[in-house]
Amino acid sequence: MDQTVEALISGDEHEAGEPFRLFGDWMAEAEKSEINDPAAVALASVDADGLPNCRMVLMRGVDERGFVFYTNFESAKGGEILASRKAAMCFHWKSLRRQVRVRGPVEIVSDAEADAYFSSRPRGSRIGAWASQQSRPLESRLALEKAVARLTAKYAVGAVPRPDYWSGFRLKPVEIEFWRDGTFRLHDRLVFRRAAPEGGWTTERLYP
Repeated sequence: MDQTVEALISGDEHEAGEPFRLFGDWMAEAEKSEINDPAAVALASVDADGLPNCRMVLMRGVDERGFVFYTNFESAKGGEILASRKAAMCFHWKSLRRQVRVRGPVEIVSDAEADAYFSSRPRGSRIGAWASQQSRPLESRLALEKAVARLTAKYAVGAVPRPDYWSGFRLKPVEIEFWRDGTFRLHDRLVFRRAAPEGGWTTERLYP
């Protein structure tokens, strides 16, 4: 077992190191055991009235800067996050009986990052990014299929460019909590906190 995971289980928080290292260890284990996509994550944001929204997205990158996902900025989540510049995530790996909760401010990724990821997507997904007016009313499925057909013809040759309204967000955590299932609901909970995204981490164990 990885030393960082063993440290969490044994209760020696200070040996667990930086939370991104521990997250990487847990994600690596999830990639071996989850039957679907281990990068699937529940993403929460709030609307103008403070009412929360939550949906599943795919994390497309993680490093010491934060957790990256991509979306249509004109969608509900795009608009909400652009307005508040804050979000929260929850990874749940049922096969491992573990979850990781993340929250903090959000920044827009660079154009270079967004272009690189967009170009890596299947061609059909790139066409779909142009065809879908995400989160807005759709008069019929046929209308969407017609839009896809029209854009497929438009971009029949050459690269499909990235729409200006399509890019990525990076959640820069100020809090990351690792949760591990325990017998009789006596779960292990270890939280890393910092005052700002560039600050140093403190750790604390929580009651289940």
